Amino acid sequence: MRLSTHDTVQRIWTVRLHSQPGGPLLSCPHCALHGYRLPASSARSAVLTHLARHAQHDALPGHLRTCQCRARGCSWHPRRRGCAGPVLLALTCDRSGRMWRLADACAACAAATSYTAVVPDTLPGPAPAKSTRRTARRSNPLHGPGERLCVREMLTYLAVALPRYSSPAARLLALQCALRADRQGHVRLPNGFLRGMRLRGRAELWSELEHAGWLICPARPHSPMKVHLLDAAMQSQASGRSTRARAAHWALRPTPLAAPRGMAPTMQLTALTLAAHTCDSTGSAELDVLTRLCGQSPQQLEDLLDQLVRSRLLAGWRHISHEEISWRLSPQVEVGRAAVQR
Repeated sequence: MRLSTHDTVQRIWTVRLHSQPGGPLLSCPHCALHGYRLPASSARSAVLTHLARHAQHDALPGHLRTCQCRARGCSWHPRRRGCAGPVLLALTCDRSGRMWRLADACAACAAATSYTAVVPDTLPGPAPAKSTRRTARRSNPLHGPGERLCVREMLTYLAVALPRYSSPAARLLALQCALRADRQGHVRLPNGFLRGMRLRGRAELWSELEHAGWLICPARPHSPMKVHLLDAAMQSQASGRSTRARAAHWALRPTPLAAPRGMAPTMQLTALTLAAHTCDSTGSAELDVLTRLCGQSPQQLEDLLDQLVRSRLLAGWRHISHEEISWRLSPQVEVGRAAVQR
């Protein structure tokens, strides 16, 4: 009897877009697809959908997945560093936006690769038993490391799924939609919710996300707001809806770095990104990662960090190296966090 193994499965899929007058052409050597014409407005969404289907078709158990970057001598990133951390799905787009690669990579290689975001695990798995879910709900705090991790993964995904020029307000709105979507990609946002985010009546934000081909608003004049996410990855998220709902709630007031009400969306997104990378009273991240998640240049990000210090959310920040920065919470924020935990 012949035993089958998964050793020959290469979890690397590459798609290219070729500019043409009538719309870009999509080619994928993995499935011998060449010259498939796409509408220019939905090309990005079509690419992500195509790659997601490959990942689902070539699914492997977690213990069989290996870092594909390491298998190629870690040639995808300039720095030489050992593999470390769990194997994740890493989405990479080149500077021109014409080449997209989805591949298994360890956390260290994914973080060192430019223009790369970690994709939330969207492959559906077996649902846990109801008793297990009830036990987990009782034992886990309302806002713990799980919510921060869920938000951080979604922010990294949106950093690639949305255009680089997407505004901070649109990114915050997209984050809430992604975390609150059902299995069909439908989202329902009451007017009171949008009013609380100070985004009610901001039709330009919905238009911005529609123009990016990420969602459609079939019933804009009605209340509550109903939208449909076109991104296939948002329609098959592995994390449960209750888990994502808690993460969405935490993202509105990201303890311990909750921005005061009325603060500009740029500051809100920056504070949320830092909160997602903060453990206890300190945090650190690569500068390139933070600029991608916040949609800012390095100089703009440093100015925003200074503003957070002046707002007394941060006690200070510094460069650990040319490529990494660290920060620490202000004493007032730490006192407030301790009071909430009690």
